Amino acid sequence: MEIPAPIIAAGIDSELAEERLVAETIAERPALFLAPLQRAERGVAGHLRRLAQDPPPWGPIDAEKALPWVETRTGQVLSASQRTAVATVLKAKVAIITGGPGVGKTTVVNSLLRILAAKGVEVLLCAPTGRAAKRLSESTGREAKTIHRLLEFDRQVMGFKRDAEHPLEADLVVVDETSMVDIVLMNQLLRAVPSAAALLLVGDVDQLPSVGPGAVLADLIGAGTLPTLRLTEIFRQAAASRIIVNAHRINAGHLPEPAAPDGPDSDFHLIRVDTPEAIHERLLRVVTERIPARFGLDPVRDIQVLTPMNRGGLGARALNVALQAALNPEAQPRIERFGWTYAPGDKVIQLVNDYDKEVFNGDIGRIRTIDLEEGLLSIDFDGRPVAYETGELDALALAYATSVHKAQGSEYPAVVIPLATQHYTLLQRNLLYTAVTRGKRLVVLIAQPRALAMAVKQTGAGRLTRLRERLVAG
Repeated sequence: MEIPAPIIAAGIDSELAEERLVAETIAERPALFLAPLQRAERGVAGHLRRLAQDPPPWGPIDAEKALPWVETRTGQVLSASQRTAVATVLKAKVAIITGGPGVGKTTVVNSLLRILAAKGVEVLLCAPTGRAAKRLSESTGREAKTIHRLLEFDRQVMGFKRDAEHPLEADLVVVDETSMVDIVLMNQLLRAVPSAAALLLVGDVDQLPSVGPGAVLADLIGAGTLPTLRLTEIFRQAAASRIIVNAHRINAGHLPEPAAPDGPDSDFHLIRVDTPEAIHERLLRVVTERIPARFGLDPVRDIQVLTPMNRGGLGARALNVALQAALNPEAQPRIERFGWTYAPGDKVIQLVNDYDKEVFNGDIGRIRTIDLEEGLLSIDFDGRPVAYETGELDALALAYATSVHKAQGSEYPAVVIPLATQHYTLLQRNLLYTAVTRGKRLVVLIAQPRALAMAVKQTGAGRLTRLRERLVAG
């Protein structure tokens, strides 16, 4: 049923009068903002101006001396672009480092942290998800927290303890995987960064934007108001990886290149098939037989299927049912809740942040035990058992297959990606690029040629925001 235009107009007028909507223009187009999102955009722009106006708290550092010193300490010789990045950030109060896989973002960050640690700089590291924070901690050798944990989320008030009145205690705040941070969370984080502190944002701007509203990293880079280092040089060791080479090809709008049939074992394989049914059949064989036999990887622990959509025959839901039947058919006892059947050994994913359990959206675990009498499940998350009552299982789903969006900020030993024309609404370059860059040791892409071409070609319309204009306006 269509709603008459006068009723819609009256409703908008009412919302504007109540200040729940705000009328503005985006690139000279009239737009209506939800008031909290407009406030968040204005907040982010204002906080960045506040933070950027002073010199960094560590004072002048001579990069000509610091760079050779840190190369000696780390045993890594920095490239010209990496040296420029380190020198630029050392002089900046707020800076951005971006680039794809294999371009040395981690090396730059570690070099910076080593130099600043020698100066006694207090650093806080954070990332938007638990898995991303864990990766950051592993790559730097320092403690990293989720943004929510860093800001000390309080369930009692459903808000953060750290804010402008109770700011973070740091000289430098480093945020990794910034492309995943939405406008509301970025505003909350920046509120808590004291004016004397510096800020370093790190991320891959070509990945999918945040699940929540906004395109924060893209807007900050696009505005051109902050020092931005875009690393593009693929280093020799990384260039040996077909995953990294093909990720950059996809990002440049080129089709990925399959492995040479007579060459050595590649870490990237492209399997072209004609129908969705053929993709389904081949995917099950690849996950359950081919990869375990050829690469010695465990089909449940090491292999992650990443699909563009949740629905449809090649969506996450249907693939989970098929993979569970193939990989864990006999386990008992079984329990059915909220549309899923669970058994010991099943791989599951957390769908929401749970601060009491310290399990967060996107975390993947394995069911250890199910006690039907007590109504309890024990789930292993990275070696830590977590108890769930059966009534809490709406926070979980099977995770043999997940959507690409759910995989942001994570890496897996092996990734299998089905691409079919039935996914056409989501076949975009940044989605395929994000999926491919989730694989550490192996990526297998099973695709209809037309679907693959669509995914590489289509870049999407982007998100409507006004953050760039607010940053430029000053």
